[in-house]
Amino acid sequence: MQRRSFLQAISSIVPAAGLQEILARQVEAQSAVPAPSAAVHVVGAGEDRFGRPHAMAFSPSLLYKVAGSDTNGGLFIIEHTHLQPGGPPLHLHFSQEEWFYVMQGEVAFQVGKQRVSLRSGESVLAPRRIPHTFSSVGAAPAHLLIAFCPAGKMELYFQSVEANPKLNADPEFWRTCEMELLGPSPFWKS
Repeated sequence: MQRRSFLQAISSIVPAAGLQEILARQVEAQSAVPAPSAAVHVVGAGEDRFGRPHAMAFSPSLLYKVAGSDTNGGLFIIEHTHLQPGGPPLHLHFSQEEWFYVMQGEVAFQVGKQRVSLRSGESVLAPRRIPHTFSSVGAAPAHLLIAFCPAGKMELYFQSVEANPKLNADPEFWRTCEMELLGPSPFWKS
């Protein structure tokens, strides 16, 4: 009898607490996760998921490790193997968290108003809608892993800028990729 009274009390509280909405979002998120695939994608050291490296001005060698299509848009991971000084423009992502892991070298990050310098084995998270940028600052190029969650249109951004580097200065292009271009990197030298 007491259990039934408890469950009735809880069921009357659930709508008021917004729990139904939270539970609905959980179900929606879980249904978006793809079923385990029979194909396992192994990407070796120094290799790209699609068999060729990609290049941008601040990193002549980007390797895609996990494509958005591998995770139904849930995750995109790239490896910067030779990050140069300067880095990308100051920007923010509307819907992605961006996580950085320094594998080798020294990298300066600006996340919001905070600046940190990280070395091998250290990481930092740039939350969505927070301005950020980064730059290699050591004597040698740095080596990073970067994860975008969810993947959003990040793969499209990298592919498009690789094909047409001028797009990297176009604010409208950045918006089509669910980001906002805020200005030059504070790490760029005049």
